[in-house]
Amino acid sequence: MVNLIWLFLIVIGIIFGILTNKLDVINTTIVDSTKVSLDMLFKIFPVVALWMGLTKIAEVSGLLQKLSNKLSPVLTKIFPEIPACHESLSLIASNIIANIFGLGSAATPFGLKAMSSLQKLNKKKDTASRSMITFLVINTSGLTLIPTTIISLRMMHGSLEPTKIVLACILSTFFATLGGIIIDRLLARRYKN
Repeated sequence: MVNLIWLFLIVIGIIFGILTNKLDVINTTIVDSTKVSLDMLFKIFPVVALWMGLTKIAEVSGLLQKLSNKLSPVLTKIFPEIPACHESLSLIASNIIANIFGLGSAATPFGLKAMSSLQKLNKKKDTASRSMITFLVINTSGLTLIPTTIISLRMMHGSLEPTKIVLACILSTFFATLGGIIIDRLLARRYKN
């Protein structure tokens, strides 16, 4: 659906440019945006690769599993429907840890595996389970301690203090996660079925 919206906006922009006789602006914008996109890719990729590599090292060394085990007591309270020591709890913990370090791209595979694992526990296969909804809320709010992508974007655009937004990111994502969990619990109690 999002792809259709973007396609619609691009087509409307091009048609408007043609009707207002601004073909030179369209061509310049296409070339400039391609250059900016490539510059962004080359500047962000090393930072993301570094953090994804560190995440992989943490996974292989068992550090990710140890951190997941530390999160288990909290997760069993948030996800009471999931049996203790089920694989989905460790996948959810890995997803949360990757998001905490600002690695949305590294968190995605863990999130997909967690949803697949939660679907195996789901009794109604055509409806999202309570745990799936809660996990989606937590994943979407994305609690972040180190916003690596934002920091690298700020560095790319010449910010004098690229890490100055860290506190704001921590506070906003913490309150988004807390608010999401509270609303999720309130709605879960209201609509038990």
